[in-house]
Amino acid sequence: MIKLRLKRFGKKREASYRIVAAVSTSRRDGRPLEELGFYNPRTDEVRLDEEGIIRRLQQGAQPTDTVRGILTKQKIFEKING
Repeated sequence: MIKLRLKRFGKKREASYRIVAAVSTSRRDGRPLEELGFYNPRTDEVRLDEEGIIRRLQQGAQPTDTVRGILTKQKIFEKING
């Protein structure tokens, strides 16, 4: 199963995350299938590859709870259903 989840990077205590498509059994920071965006929780900065995310969701990828919240704030699900 493919999951849309966060991959941690950055310095200790200054984490940022990449939103990636990865096989659900792979490690958190393992090699992803595709990088689809960026999220910085300290500044709430979000950059997304909307076309790539929509394509992966239509192929059946399941977002984690955190990624689902980010996508909801960015109104990605409305673009799929609308």
